[in-house]
Amino acid sequence: MLLVTGDTHAEQYKYIECISPYLHKHDTLIIAGDFGYGWWDGEFLPQEMFFDFIASRPYTVCFVDGNHEVHHKLNELPVMDWNGGKAHIIRHNLIHLMRGEIYNIEGKKIFVMGGGYSLDKDWRTPGISWFPEEMPSEAEYLNAEANLLKNDNRVDYIITHTCPTKIVEYLSSVSAKGVNKNVFDERPLNDFLQNICERVDFKHHYFGHFHMDYPDMFGKYTAIYNCIRRLDNGKIIHRWDL
Repeated sequence: MLLVTGDTHAEQYKYIECISPYLHKHDTLIIAGDFGYGWWDGEFLPQEMFFDFIASRPYTVCFVDGNHEVHHKLNELPVMDWNGGKAHIIRHNLIHLMRGEIYNIEGKKIFVMGGGYSLDKDWRTPGISWFPEEMPSEAEYLNAEANLLKNDNRVDYIITHTCPTKIVEYLSSVSAKGVNKNVFDERPLNDFLQNICERVDFKHHYFGHFHMDYPDMFGKYTAIYNCIRRLDNGKIIHRWDL
């Protein structure tokens, strides 16, 4: 089964208690950014041992990168072909889905675009806890455009970290969480996603980043955070509140 969840932020307790027990053999879980690569040293295991724990499970975990990853370490990993796209294979069942790629997973075409802007940038240290690679490069935007063109601008699902401009504006008007529609440093990525969603044929778009669960905006957009949903119909498999 194809499943999706939101930001995990390298929280081992959240993963071990709230996510892993609800995944089954042959499931594929896609995390919509802020997986936390580079920060999984935690209360239970060092990062490499934690990844070995995932490798011992009978399911697959894929993640789109968000703004809270150690990007230079992620980008040092060898690039390999995986399910029709380029990917970083961390373990046989732990996969980083690279920006602008399209994957065929369980017969579904899934377009992904990582990246986002850190609102807490001023409280982070460049090269240690903040990385300029958090926002896509021109080459990554061009790669996304080329891959969509090769697929006739048709995919089944879109999974990103942040979301299109019109969804940011909508959330800023209805959300009690205080979504800021004026994050100008992220706007190029929001506008890019807006353009993509206006001309690409797709069934549903899932995204993280905003730390909220808000399903079925305009019938096609779902913000996801503290739950696991089925990708095909949005049904909640498990919900938590930490």
